[in-house]
Amino acid sequence: MAERGYGDAAIRAALERDGLGAELVDEALAGLEAEHLRARALVERQGGGPRTLRRLAARGFDADVLEDLAEFAEGA
Repeated sequence: MAERGYGDAAIRAALERDGLGAELVDEALAGLEAEHLRARALVERQGGGPRTLRRLAARGFDADVLEDLAEFAEGA
């Protein structure tokens, strides 16, 4: 899911829905590239406009990550 552009919240929800326990979910998320780095790469590829940020929010990226990305996109 991370490779398909999903954030930690969406990945966590999917894994929990599949019956994985909290410890396994935490381990799985810890093994991923940091969420802010994944989100920034998506913004760099897709542009940092409001539409991209809304898409990332819908895909489970943290609001703080998106706020930082909005500031990054404005400065770019």
